[in-house]
Amino acid sequence: MRFRLMLAAMFLLMVVPLAHAAMRTQTVAYSVDGKAMQGVLVWDDSVQAPRPGLLMIPDWTGINPVNIDFAKQIAGKDYVILMGDMYGKDIRPKDSKEAQAAVKPLLADRPLLRKRVGAAVDLLKVLAVAGTAPIDGTKLAAIGFCFGGTSVLDLARSGSDVAAVVSFHGGLATDDPALAKNIKAWVLAMNGADDKGTMPDAPAFMQDMQQSPAPWQFVAFGGAVHCFAEPQAHSPPGCVYDPPVAKRAFALMHAWLDEAFAGRRNGGP
Repeated sequence: MRFRLMLAAMFLLMVVPLAHAAMRTQTVAYSVDGKAMQGVLVWDDSVQAPRPGLLMIPDWTGINPVNIDFAKQIAGKDYVILMGDMYGKDIRPKDSKEAQAAVKPLLADRPLLRKRVGAAVDLLKVLAVAGTAPIDGTKLAAIGFCFGGTSVLDLARSGSDVAAVVSFHGGLATDDPALAKNIKAWVLAMNGADDKGTMPDAPAFMQDMQQSPAPWQFVAFGGAVHCFAEPQAHSPPGCVYDPPVAKRAFALMHAWLDEAFAGRRNGGP
């Protein structure tokens, strides 16, 4: 798989024109079990120094212009972000109904979900080696929102060697609680205390995470509901962007990633 990923990344680097602005986007083709996927690489090329590479799994609407703009905001000058494709290059939900249809098979087949998010991490590693963007291959992590949060938590449960994963209002349930024993990444999960979709699973999640050999933290923001970190989200009452909570959540993300990257360099778990 990695050889095919390398070829795809190098081919696209040669044939896909890059934007002239400082913030660049690059589509990257890859495959999972023969299924064609298409991720999007985002970085600010006004900064020449290598920086941490983040896999970002968006909410259930997947890769679209709104979520690409969101990735640009998060990347800034601090990170190179690869948006992973969980559905396939030809599946781009246009509304909630299509998003629900796209996500349903993955939530029903968590091994498949883990395979697809793991393939996206493999692609990020290939891109770091290929020099497609200024990625520091020693500092890799994954972040996700809503369904994306579910995905990166499962990435951690798979035993991925990324330094950290950060879940924003992601689903906390798992198909196999024992998978927490495999976790190597530092896990930060942040949910709204009033999120009726995810918080019922919080007690079991914290109990499962007691098995993790790596550092982990669970944060519940009082008064916040689902979608609190996404500026584009507004489906009240259950899915509402909360700017003050989002600001605190991203501050926690930056601190968590910095600590995880430093801990790994110093031989931490």
